[in-house]
Amino acid sequence: MSLQDRIINQFSDHIQTQQDTLTYLCELIEYASQRLVSTLLNDKKILTCGNGRSATSAQLLSSTLLNQFERDRPSLPVIALSTDNATITGIANEFHFEEIFSKQLRALGQGGDMLVVYTDGNNSTNIAKAIKAAHDKDISVIALTGNQGGLISPLLRETDIEIRVPSNSSARIQETHVLITHCLCDLIDHQLFG
Repeated sequence: MSLQDRIINQFSDHIQTQQDTLTYLCELIEYASQRLVSTLLNDKKILTCGNGRSATSAQLLSSTLLNQFERDRPSLPVIALSTDNATITGIANEFHFEEIFSKQLRALGQGGDMLVVYTDGNNSTNIAKAIKAAHDKDISVIALTGNQGGLISPLLRETDIEIRVPSNSSARIQETHVLITHCLCDLIDHQLFG
């Protein structure tokens, strides 16, 4: 296979994943945006986390809502739990890496907040512990996942939302998480600011 054929395959796989996501998950993305708007309108906040490249999606959501998406508007309350290196490494060193998000969530989260988690592999024990900590504090969860749901799907309650990208490729899942995040930010802006 030539290098150009590999490029064509990457683009073709990307387009197919985006089309499948649009077909199967459009209503769920809309519903997730409505839940996030309801959280914000009730003077609550959004907390978000992810590991590795998924942490960048969590940071994208946080920075976009705190600053702006495509227009100037008031800042919205979002905390990315994956950005404070001193806190993360301290928790990992003194307790356990599995606690890096749940320990922060127990301190910063309040009932009625919303936790948005990003995972492409779905077997991250620190994400699973964050979900459990969220439930302990009456915080609902929106989980952006892929693959088959792994250990994350069974942890979700009826009040939670799983937006599972229909792909087994980490690259395709992460690309789609970015697009879904942009959709959520656009929908939040539209619903809150017209």
